[in-house]
Amino acid sequence: MAPSTLPPSPPTLMVVLLLLSSTALLSESRLSLDYYSKTCPSFNKIMQETITNKQITSPTTAAGTIRLLFHDCLPNGCDGSILISSTAFNKAERDADINLSLPGDPFDLIVRAKTALELSCPNTVSCADILAVAARDLVTMLGGPYYNVYLGRKDSRFSQASSIEGKLPKPNMDMSQIINLFAASGFSIQEMVALSGAHTIGFSHCKEFSSNIGNDTHYNPRFAQALKQACSDYPKNPTLSVFNDIMTPNKFDNLYFQNLPKGLGLLESDHGLYNDPRTKPFVELYAKDQNKFFQDFARAMQKLSVYGIKTGRRGEIRRRCDAVN
Repeated sequence: MAPSTLPPSPPTLMVVLLLLSSTALLSESRLSLDYYSKTCPSFNKIMQETITNKQITSPTTAAGTIRLLFHDCLPNGCDGSILISSTAFNKAERDADINLSLPGDPFDLIVRAKTALELSCPNTVSCADILAVAARDLVTMLGGPYYNVYLGRKDSRFSQASSIEGKLPKPNMDMSQIINLFAASGFSIQEMVALSGAHTIGFSHCKEFSSNIGNDTHYNPRFAQALKQACSDYPKNPTLSVFNDIMTPNKFDNLYFQNLPKGLGLLESDHGLYNDPRTKPFVELYAKDQNKFFQDFARAMQKLSVYGIKTGRRGEIRRRCDAVN
């Protein structure tokens, strides 16, 4: 029987559509350093101006923004869900107990940047990208390392306070609990110690450590006495706080690690880093080698900033950072 001379059947319309849609999703899902170069050419300029102006007027913005990124990313991925406000029908992440102490300045910074970007390039830049870039730029502004931030995250459509329970470290956790919490998100002990170096800037509220001062023998005695005096009124004034790094509180350096062996750590978890044999070698390494700390911190922050991101159709570009579209 002669072989058929009929041409091969063309692919069905369904196959073509599937191929096209999967290609579109793939291109949508890729992060890149120049993600906004064509769609929002003024992105970098607007971000730099907004961040600089805010940090100059409110110097605690830097530490607060790094903490805000951390509280957004570690529980459910870097998707801007921490920025959503609660409604009558939903208690959002930012109103979970562990997030109530997040300061207002970082939220204000994100709102300012988003407002300026919406005027220049509407419905283009995600709130999650704004937060990731703001944290990096503020680290660098205070003397810390520069690292690449890949762009193209989408914003989450959901934010629930109940979803972050047990996913963020608390000041009174022991080192095993903290190590396990980071490991659950794919971070090594060394990466956890490097990220803890962000305590080189910023402050902690007295209520987070005051109960430990009299019981914890790891405090330098003179430092403990000074902390008791500084926090003596905190039951009446819950906003009382102390710098995490008393030596250079507004400079991103490795003095936080140098302080720990001297008993100048503020939180129970700070002392734990130096006193636990699993973390102590990294504390000692970073205390003597700032370049190594910067290198490892930059790498860990870059990893954190792409953790659990949403891309393509799994998220949206919010018009306002505090509400879903």
